[in-house]
Amino acid sequence: MPVRYPRPLRPGDRIGVTSPSSGVPVELRERLAVAVRDVETRGYEVVTGRCMDGGGHISAPAADRAAELTEMLTDPGIRAVVPPWGGETAIDLLPLLDWDRLRTAEPTWVVGYSDMSTVMTPLTLLTGAATVHGNNLMDTPYRVPQGLVSWLDIVTAPPGHRFTQLPPERHRATGYDDYAEHPDVRTFTLDTPGRWTRLDGEGDVDVEGRLIGGCTEMLSNLTGTPYLDTSSFARTHAPEGLLVYVEAGGHDALTICRNLHGMRLAGFFDTANAVLVGRTSAPDTSSLTQHQAVLDALGPLNVPIVADVECGHVPPYLPLVNGARGRVVHTSTRSELTQTLD
Repeated sequence: MPVRYPRPLRPGDRIGVTSPSSGVPVELRERLAVAVRDVETRGYEVVTGRCMDGGGHISAPAADRAAELTEMLTDPGIRAVVPPWGGETAIDLLPLLDWDRLRTAEPTWVVGYSDMSTVMTPLTLLTGAATVHGNNLMDTPYRVPQGLVSWLDIVTAPPGHRFTQLPPERHRATGYDDYAEHPDVRTFTLDTPGRWTRLDGEGDVDVEGRLIGGCTEMLSNLTGTPYLDTSSFARTHAPEGLLVYVEAGGHDALTICRNLHGMRLAGFFDTANAVLVGRTSAPDTSSLTQHQAVLDALGPLNVPIVADVECGHVPPYLPLVNGARGRVVHTSTRSELTQTLD
């Protein structure tokens, strides 16, 4: 069964903005306005939902957030849904979403990362609809480094489109941009060189499979539930196997090690041809680094493990399409990821 790709966006289409997890505090609303204006300059109409309050860790009660997200995803007039960012507890939406409506509705692009993995990864696994991991609305104003693409480019691509991304080999290792003080910041501070790293051994990597994955801290809570059944997805949509990606948002290496062990034991990586691991600024511990944590948990898979990929919380951002056919190449002189929307 083929993966379902949403119709490419065209000027005049509507894009929904809602916060399935955390909303936007008052002091950061100007950054939100900057991001919305940037989307509008591409010719789209932006529709902002009711669930946007940033006074606490959630934007609204779970029932309201689930209803608004379902409404946007099943409205044929809304062609993409892009939250401002992630958060902490989008897990409370899953039993409240109308999965029957989502399966039968024409697919809509959903874009995000971090806690949005809690929604997007199950959406792809349970409905077969492609989603875009690796950008959010508040990051949209940044200029995209050479070699990478923006979610705004992906959602306009036709079925069968193929694109290759090359790592810029620079990332941000210190500090962050203060959106309250500088709401219109548009240039990434990429202060540190760095390449992709093969963790499981030496030699070149050239492997293919359908992409699926997300944030480790979020997805680990779904292991053993119907919302994270990668094996069923592979049987239905990816008999050739999967390219599974994971990334750590902020938990220390021991926690990530436990998370990944649990995900492996629950079968999340059973059909993986390779594992991509996002670059992280999450802390090591005195006895375990983040790289060692990954290798300890996933080494038994006996597949290539490529780390320091730009698919996590560390700028810049390399968007990955859940459900797309991917090919990853990594050698001593070359690293690239090609995605095909078929």
